[in-house]
Amino acid sequence: MKQLLKNKFFQFGLVLIAGLFSGWLLFKTDHCSEKTHIHEQVKETTYTCSMHPQIRQNGPGKCPICGMDLIPLTTKSGSEESSPFVYSMSPQAIALANVQTQRVKTVSPEHEVYLTGKIAINEQRLATITANYSGRIEKLFVDFTGQPVNKGQKLASIYSPELVTAQKELIEFLKLKGINPALYNASKEKLRLWKITEKQILEIENSGNVLTEFDLYADQSGIVIRRYITKGDFVNKGTPLFEIGDLSNVWVLLDAYESDLPFMKVGQKVIFTAASIPGKEFTSSISFIDPLINPQTRTASVRAELVNPQNTLKPEMFVKGRVKAGLSVSDKSLVIPKSSLLWTGKRSVVYVKVTNTEFPAFEMREITLGAFLGEYYIVESGLAEGEEIVTNGVFAIDAAAQLSGNYSMMNREAYDSIDVPDMFKEHLSEFVNQYFEIKNSLVKGNFQLTQANARKLETNLNKMEMKLLSKEAHPVWMEHQAKVKENAEQLQQAEEIEKQREIFSLLSNQIIETIETFGTQTETVYVAYCSMALNNRGAYWLSEFEEIRNPYFGDAMLTCGEVKKIVRGKGEIGSKSKQIQGHQH
Repeated sequence: MKQLLKNKFFQFGLVLIAGLFSGWLLFKTDHCSEKTHIHEQVKETTYTCSMHPQIRQNGPGKCPICGMDLIPLTTKSGSEESSPFVYSMSPQAIALANVQTQRVKTVSPEHEVYLTGKIAINEQRLATITANYSGRIEKLFVDFTGQPVNKGQKLASIYSPELVTAQKELIEFLKLKGINPALYNASKEKLRLWKITEKQILEIENSGNVLTEFDLYADQSGIVIRRYITKGDFVNKGTPLFEIGDLSNVWVLLDAYESDLPFMKVGQKVIFTAASIPGKEFTSSISFIDPLINPQTRTASVRAELVNPQNTLKPEMFVKGRVKAGLSVSDKSLVIPKSSLLWTGKRSVVYVKVTNTEFPAFEMREITLGAFLGEYYIVESGLAEGEEIVTNGVFAIDAAAQLSGNYSMMNREAYDSIDVPDMFKEHLSEFVNQYFEIKNSLVKGNFQLTQANARKLETNLNKMEMKLLSKEAHPVWMEHQAKVKENAEQLQQAEEIEKQREIFSLLSNQIIETIETFGTQTETVYVAYCSMALNNRGAYWLSEFEEIRNPYFGDAMLTCGEVKKIVRGKGEIGSKSKQIQGHQH
């Protein structure tokens, strides 16, 4: 054996075998590590569809809905994972998307409504000249439309057999006037009813001759709008002969859409221009708003009157009007540009720039809008003065957030809110304030104070005015109330503070659901979370301030936790407005 070991060939063989074995072990380890690394990379890459982000799979392929190629899903940063409402972008991405922001400000809202319309004849200054007796048109002194006439001007002459007979009767009864004055007066009244003037009657009596033609006169000055007769026509009593319109006073008829009508009221000043009279503005005021909507155009007619002595404005002339709207809002209101708004048909969404972040980040926030002011919207709730919102590139941010798995305007968690009166929300706000007292007593680790505050919470709960609720809201509230009351009683019966904290977790979950459903008058409520609470099971709680004060650990781990989201007034859900780096300890 010793000789064998001393053999050089044998020694060389051993060294060779040992080298090959070492190399095999080395390369196997590297290969396995590389395979593991590649496997981990593949495992971490999720593919989605740009048109249908709900489609997710671990490898590339085709979208089963639209057939488009799936694209890799962007991996979220740690800050984004803590809030699906916040999306971070690199400075390069912001530059490519041409993202622009501006601060929300308060202004004195002034809204001008722009309308189109036309000039129309004042219907109160139209007159129709009719035949007072049947006959034939012998002469026509006004023979075309548009011809100006003055009051009392001769329009036409009519031959009437009935009138000839009536004149003969008058002449005969005039001879019997002294014997039978009643017949004379009756024959005279007959001519008066046919609008024969006293002058004409006197002329007949004095001459003793029968007039074969009687003249027709204009009742008012104006323009002949319509001529219904020609020379030689036979007309009956009541037949329209002419229509005369006085154009010295005209109507301006403007078409107002349904959305414009809330801003309109009688007496408002209206300024308008006519394309045919450039450089000149006319001023009037609204005298009438049509109570009916035109079913074809979906507009209502808004009328103003205007003096037109020189007939400068002519009927059917197109005009553009401008009305300063009367807004029933406060002197100062928050406004945002319409370019900053994403509207889904049900919800109005803006992106708010998040402060104090390593990379630029934007929070998707739902807001409540007021009146539309042309280029701006009034904001009723959801934003505060001085906050910075995206005004350009908002669609790019929303699309990127959707592809990354964040909430977007069309893809976000749903919650069912119920409309309740503001008075009920005020009571609910007082109830939530009492909940904060329980939370603060647990932060201090005070067992007796927590019991006392739980009793006050139950008392506060029993004072809620359920008669304020509608038939739909009442049963929902009763369900919430029963669960909260049960938790409050359990808190009072708990024998140690750790048991109180466990029950407090159940109470917190229920109250979060309650205020998301019914809303409160409290402007902002923070929803915080600690993953280490309750033996690492994790637990939520509500806070009146953003700073973390952990009720599950107290002084032992006072700042352990993070704000997950906020619930604003009216139950609106949003993310935290100030980014918290990870889970604090």
